[in-house]
Amino acid sequence: MWAFGALALRAVVVPPERCPPVDAGVAMASARAAAGWIDRAQRPDGSYLYEFDRDTGEEVPAYNVVRHAGVTMSLYQFAAAGEGSAMAPAERGLAWMLQRQYRYDDWSALEDPTDGSVDVGASALMLAGLAQRRIATGDGQYDTMMRALSRYLMAMQQADGSFLNSWDRTTNAPDPRFRSKYATGEAFWALAMMHRLFPGEGWDTPTRKVADYLSLHRDEVEEQKFPPWADQWAAYGLAEMAAWDPATVDGGVLLSADNVAYARSLAERFGFLVRAESQRTGGRWSTLIHGRRARAAGMGTWVEALGSLYRLSLAEPRMADQAGKLRERLVCSAGMLAERQVTAAEASGQAHAEVLEGAWFTEGVTRMDDQQHALSGLLRSRLAMGAGERVE
Repeated sequence: MWAFGALALRAVVVPPERCPPVDAGVAMASARAAAGWIDRAQRPDGSYLYEFDRDTGEEVPAYNVVRHAGVTMSLYQFAAAGEGSAMAPAERGLAWMLQRQYRYDDWSALEDPTDGSVDVGASALMLAGLAQRRIATGDGQYDTMMRALSRYLMAMQQADGSFLNSWDRTTNAPDPRFRSKYATGEAFWALAMMHRLFPGEGWDTPTRKVADYLSLHRDEVEEQKFPPWADQWAAYGLAEMAAWDPATVDGGVLLSADNVAYARSLAERFGFLVRAESQRTGGRWSTLIHGRRARAAGMGTWVEALGSLYRLSLAEPRMADQAGKLRERLVCSAGMLAERQVTAAEASGQAHAEVLEGAWFTEGVTRMDDQQHALSGLLRSRLAMGAGERVE
């Protein structure tokens, strides 16, 4: 009876993990298919297909400027990893953003064309995309724009290192009512890349301020119920700081003890999320007991975070003991992502095959950020599989 009970407990309550096999070639092929979806679904004006329902065969008539900037950034990431075909759709996506700039004083920000809002997240991801473009091409034609976007982020940063989310166009000041649990991390990573690309210009100062805010205060100030907030952008930023040239930083110290402690807590959080996901089969009973499988937009962020934290573990001695566990969780999650993608063979012969192939669907729906985060995550996973990357 005890043996039967233990077996039932194992099968129903604590099922075994399932990590599909994956290697760098599989991850790259999956990323290429995701980028192909983005390219095929792009509009002539540079915008992207936002959301598609495979059951109805209809597109959802909505748009999100932050996700537009994120998709464009992921394409530039792919280009920086050596995939030249990603440049053309990325350039079209950039042209769309350049036509929608709001300028005030000495800065520029990405404006949402639907409601005229000027939010940190959209501008931070546009800046991150331009940084990836510069890494990919060495072309400095948008350096002035990068600095203007960075000055907007500086205008939105508070004394404690945090960011307010929205610029109030009536008062010409940051709106104190609104924060975003995503925007602070997005701005952190973008500013960290600014210091790498333009050392000596002082971008390390605001970067350090936000790193300390994230490490010490964000979860309490922003009332996160289950800290630490699972912020893949913070992981990107910490990995970027660890890759700075120590000669460009006062004292040569890249990360503080608090920053490292925060990184370790993020590793635990994302590792737990992947472990729980690996136990979900997608079946009716599994969904009832353990919940539905994560959508690619969410799961992709876990892979992005683990990929960044794995890089950090290779560069930062105080994180070295985490490298093996991070690699294990990273490869497992990348394998799950690759397995769940719609293949060309699965899409062949079906209606709207061009919008099915290369996508991830949740309850019959895919959204452009499903492909964005999965693409970026799969790219970040390749280092753990023995593949070098130009993106750091």
